[in-house]
Amino acid sequence: MTYLLKLHPEITIKSRSVRQHMVRCLTSNVRNTLRQLDEGVRVKGGWDALLVSLPEALPAERVRVMEETLTRIPGIHEVLDTEAVPCTSLDEAANWIVPHWKGAIAGRRFRVRAKRRGDHAFTSVDLERHLGSALLAAEPSARVDLSHPEVVVSVELTHKRLQLIRSRRPGLGGYPLGVQGQALALVSGGFDSPVAAWRMLRRGVKTHYLFFNLGGPAHEKGVREVTHHLWQRYSASHNVDFTSVPFEGVVAEILRRIPDGLMGVILKRMMVRAASRVAARKGIPVLVTGDAIAQVSSQTLDNLALIDAASDLPILRPLVSEDKQEIIDVARRLDTARFAEQMPEYCGVISRRPHTRAPTDKILAAEADFDFTVLDAAVEAATVTRASRLLEGQQAPGEVTVVDSLAGLVDMPAVSVIDIRPPEEREAAPLELDETPCLAIPFYELQDQAETLPRNRDYLLYCDQGVMSRMQALHLKDRGMSHFGVLRHAS
Repeated sequence: MTYLLKLHPEITIKSRSVRQHMVRCLTSNVRNTLRQLDEGVRVKGGWDALLVSLPEALPAERVRVMEETLTRIPGIHEVLDTEAVPCTSLDEAANWIVPHWKGAIAGRRFRVRAKRRGDHAFTSVDLERHLGSALLAAEPSARVDLSHPEVVVSVELTHKRLQLIRSRRPGLGGYPLGVQGQALALVSGGFDSPVAAWRMLRRGVKTHYLFFNLGGPAHEKGVREVTHHLWQRYSASHNVDFTSVPFEGVVAEILRRIPDGLMGVILKRMMVRAASRVAARKGIPVLVTGDAIAQVSSQTLDNLALIDAASDLPILRPLVSEDKQEIIDVARRLDTARFAEQMPEYCGVISRRPHTRAPTDKILAAEADFDFTVLDAAVEAATVTRASRLLEGQQAPGEVTVVDSLAGLVDMPAVSVIDIRPPEEREAAPLELDETPCLAIPFYELQDQAETLPRNRDYLLYCDQGVMSRMQALHLKDRGMSHFGVLRHAS
């Protein structure tokens, strides 16, 4: 089987040298991607299109997968399923075209669009008129409509070969991956960041990924899965890096030292500081985030400017002016939404009264008390995984004991409850237990203090929503401490 891959229109308006460079890159990208599916694929570059030849007798399912893969490679405007046949005259062209298109135009408006190259005794317009007349004679229920056709009969004649187009499918468009340099995308596993990264891929930017782990192995597993999905579907021609930075210590330091209303902005400033260092080591010139104006308090224009000021590199925000629903709709088309919908919201810090216009002087004063050796340690502890290996060694998150309410503690005499909420939340809504011992350990101190607690008891962690407590219990279980569970409701 043979396919013609039409170039994205923005490629065709470039200078000759740039266009040739982009075609070479696209040819290599298509070859690298398809040969992961079958080594027998052949790809040939051309001025207007690429020609892809698949091995004979491929299973239908493998052909389908390859066709879908072609529609997701950046730089391709259209994927045409074609067949080249000999043709030397108008009548011979009609003999090929009419049987192929007769059924498709029945009862519909159509037009013929012909492209011709080489020396012929007729023009492209002659070819269009002859084929249109032949199709009308064969199918009287059809009619010609040059302005608003329902069916476009596409014909390409190159010298003495007629290219029959069986079907056409829209491609991804954009530029070939890699021709616009590299970027480092900050990913969290929600709706926004994968869509932002995809927009960069579509514009030809080789995109690496950076993840700040706030929730232990369960959090990282989910983000690895969505990142691998995005890489495999839209950029498998290039192997890139996934860097994971353990950020729980940074979050703990923020919760200890930073005033409530400034926490969100300062967390983002710490992230872009760390991201700048990771990018500099890899020679990557820009960062990418999924921020959109006013989506949350840290994403007002004033706060985004404060976050930018902490970065050594430019920060690109492909979604900056998009509505949330628009982002979710794109995520569904990319099939990344299902990962976001299953992933709990891992919020490192939640301010009760966040500043939408954080004062610069207060931000700088608060950061003066921050222990930046904690940030240094987090960056040094970062791990790097190639995108192609993101799913290797991944295990499903373990399960922990969950007690629905205080009534469930009656049969658990050797148990203590640990209230892991921050002090201000505990004071606003105290947890009152009649007989069960209760400890107050903020979640950002729990990982350090857990080792010191007596192991002859079980411990149930409590927070308002149950997300943070489950996350902390799973994190402790991963460290070998399985005597921690979750108290879901304090009533």
